[in-house]
Amino acid sequence: MLRSVLLTLLLLAISASGAAAQEWAKKMFKTSNHDFGSLARGAKAEFAFELTNSYEEDVHIAGVRTSCGCTTPTITKEWLKTWEKGAIVAEFNTRSFLGHKSATITVTIDKPFFAEVQLTVEGFIRSDVVFDPGAIDFGELDEGTPAERLVSVSYAGRSDWQILDVRCASSCFEVELNERQRTTGRVTYDMLVRLLPSATAGYIHDELMIVTDDQQMRSIPLTIEGRVVSPLSVSPASLFLGVLAPGQRVTKQLVVRGKQPFKVVGVKCADGCFEFKTTAESRNLHFIPVTYTASGTPGKVAETIEIQTDLGNGLSAACVATATIAQP
Repeated sequence: MLRSVLLTLLLLAISASGAAAQEWAKKMFKTSNHDFGSLARGAKAEFAFELTNSYEEDVHIAGVRTSCGCTTPTITKEWLKTWEKGAIVAEFNTRSFLGHKSATITVTIDKPFFAEVQLTVEGFIRSDVVFDPGAIDFGELDEGTPAERLVSVSYAGRSDWQILDVRCASSCFEVELNERQRTTGRVTYDMLVRLLPSATAGYIHDELMIVTDDQQMRSIPLTIEGRVVSPLSVSPASLFLGVLAPGQRVTKQLVVRGKQPFKVVGVKCADGCFEFKTTAESRNLHFIPVTYTASGTPGKVAETIEIQTDLGNGLSAACVATATIAQP
């Protein structure tokens, strides 16, 4: 009798431990489900399930599997140290599947102990609307360089079908829509998407929302991707000046690089404790000594240094200088 009771308690403890492990793993994910909504056939559809290791132990993602061929999951980072971020990227196959589709993605974690987390995706892939290409990819562009891409939007069904509007949360894009064909049961639009010179450096990951006159599923998303690269860079991006006594002076150096020769026309910083030395020469590479004199106020210092140049549109680069002023 006693042996039976002990065995039951042991099984309950194991079960409770397993449940705790599952909850521990689930808490790392920002969300566990995503609805792609209504998608055009051939459209690129991806969603990243972000996770963060907020624990002391290293986390190892051993694998992922899916319940449906309509979704392909991939792991961006298998090992996550404390506070490191990763993602499980779910790609919806809109070329080979149609109609409402859903999938369960099972993420297996084997370290620091075993756990499984289930993520779900769903969406409706339309057979009557086709994008060609399935996404807008601007590739890599220099900052300030305009670019444009052409997308064909084809519809099969009502002869009076219309695109009413094209919307985007970002102001960096401009869309020109032209109706190219309208015949019995078929409508085709050419959509010219422009990336404006005002786009700032960084990765592009946005959506155009195409609004139609359909009574149901009025909006259809189109993914926009790319990267805008600044022709000017400064390193280090964060300049640590050290732990300083009041009145102590320290000099560090910034390196500013350009894709073409340029002049440094000025260096701005709101803190008068900084001094800079520049040259009037035009070159691809500039070395700028930065001298900082610690004030008499203890505490942390964080100031932005802006390097102004004669490149087009007054292009500038910036870094953040930090220091700690010790108690006297």
